[in-house]
Amino acid sequence: MRLRRAVESMASRAAEMAWPTVRRLARAGRRTFQPEWAPAPLEKSHEKSMPVLGWPRTTDSLCPDCVREAREAILAGERDWRALLEETPGEIEATIRERDGEIVMEKSCPVHGEFQDVMAIDPGFLERIESLHPGDDFVTAETPLRDHGSSTIRKGRGAVLTVDLTNRCNMMCDACFMDANQVGYVHELTLEDVQKILDDSLDVKPRRQMSINFSGGEPTISPIFLDAVRYARDVGYFSIQASTNGIRFAREPEFALAAREAGLRIAYLQFDGVHNEAHAHRRIANLFDVKQRAIDNLAAADIDVVLVPTIINTINNDQVGKILDFAVDNADKVTVISFQPISFTGRDEEIDPETRRRRRYTLSHLARDVSTHNGEIHPRDDWYPLSALGPFSDLVDVLLGANAEFGSLKCGCHPNCGVGTPLFVNKETGEALPLSRFLDLDQLMKDVQSIADACRGPKATLAQVGLALLKNFDAGSSPVPFSVLFRQFLSQTGAEGHSAKEDAKQYDWRVLFVAGMWFQDLFNYDFRRTERCIIPYGTQMGEISFCAYNTGVGWRKIVEEMHKVATVQDWYKEVGRHPVAHESTEETIEAFTIRPDPDGQGLIAEWQDS
Repeated sequence: MRLRRAVESMASRAAEMAWPTVRRLARAGRRTFQPEWAPAPLEKSHEKSMPVLGWPRTTDSLCPDCVREAREAILAGERDWRALLEETPGEIEATIRERDGEIVMEKSCPVHGEFQDVMAIDPGFLERIESLHPGDDFVTAETPLRDHGSSTIRKGRGAVLTVDLTNRCNMMCDACFMDANQVGYVHELTLEDVQKILDDSLDVKPRRQMSINFSGGEPTISPIFLDAVRYARDVGYFSIQASTNGIRFAREPEFALAAREAGLRIAYLQFDGVHNEAHAHRRIANLFDVKQRAIDNLAAADIDVVLVPTIINTINNDQVGKILDFAVDNADKVTVISFQPISFTGRDEEIDPETRRRRRYTLSHLARDVSTHNGEIHPRDDWYPLSALGPFSDLVDVLLGANAEFGSLKCGCHPNCGVGTPLFVNKETGEALPLSRFLDLDQLMKDVQSIADACRGPKATLAQVGLALLKNFDAGSSPVPFSVLFRQFLSQTGAEGHSAKEDAKQYDWRVLFVAGMWFQDLFNYDFRRTERCIIPYGTQMGEISFCAYNTGVGWRKIVEEMHKVATVQDWYKEVGRHPVAHESTEETIEAFTIRPDPDGQGLIAEWQDS
């Protein structure tokens, strides 16, 4: 090992010395090209637009009270829904500034007064995140699918297309951004609805490779779930996932196998802590046990698990470090943690100011709590905006060439939307360290962007990538040889001939990506984020920004009201009730029974074979 590291260290120094010459030659590369999927030629880094960042700055936001009044008037039939296209109900100016050592949003409504909310508790953290934003993706070509007034998505291709199969759910959580089971009607897609949404998505320019996320409610209780997954695969989307509470996967191993056969690749699993008490607000007293069974069944079916904890300050923020440890210990099954700081919308939209301040949790809270627990991951050194992955997407676009059917998946969101840090984890020993400890990620991103800008052919491009990795590689700190790291890099970027899923099984070490995705609510709403949304909803009224759909002016309630299939009462008469776990009932659901906890802590899920 000493000899290997010595040789690799010399090779790294040689690569650094050779780099300036290689870059001078590369700058004589071919001119950029326009792939079939793109609305314009591939943009070089200096051609990309940038949002206004830093502080103080002004932006467009919303008055929470004005928005609710406008939405209620539309739902009551007192105002036409087209007002959302032709007018700007509830819109006010907001200022983002530093105050008392925090970054805050401040705004004033002439009718309802002042509003303030915290954006970050560590200005240095946010400054770093914003400084690493590489620029915007393409301007989206005009299309009726993206025509939603001031809520329209204007930039970027999107990374995840979320399709709600149903607003029905088999749980009754206290925190629910869609208020499932409580709105008095059923909104449920047919397979024909799903097919049209996915077919329409293929017409958006840039035509992009996305992760199709079937959601709800609980998507697995939809009778068309497997057919929807299969259709998404058949039309050409390679990454298909489901946002799920895991109950059906826990109780039916054969359902997990059927889902994998249909094309499901990822389970986006609700996961709020590593013991049952941490899930108490979900109203099933031993829900963590259910989650563990679901993870085992999903892994057995070869479906990757992404843990999705909703973090609420004073409720389960103490679980952040424990969830990280759980993911490391289960790195053979868990590929990503996607922490989601609470968004006060849906069931929580009318939260009082005092409770909101107490429960507010930001991305900067997340970085602090991970650092406090781990000690190796530093808030101002090791975190990146999700958009920092942009240069790698640009690289893939170049490698795919002019005749590619799809552009690469690209996280081109506003830097305030999401962050991440990659860990390198040994699946056998549980050892974990930041990838930045042996790879200069900040410089590598700049180098990869310059390689993409050069727009050379595949062989020359890959040779430059290898040289860039080598010059930024610290052999003395790396747990793996450079050759292994290079192959894994090709897998993760999706270079031709390499499969991330297949290759990951070959290695003792794998990347565990720790992410934070902070969805907006009415109190911190920023239209500059909305117009760069990478997680649109595919709906019967087009592709709508995630935050504009679930919060903002409230497109969800309007779409669902206009396209509801029945009142709950009529649905129960015609179709019947679906099982819902809550404190006052006992539900028998095939493989396990959900019954009230005798200690009064909610419900207990019992397997029949236990």
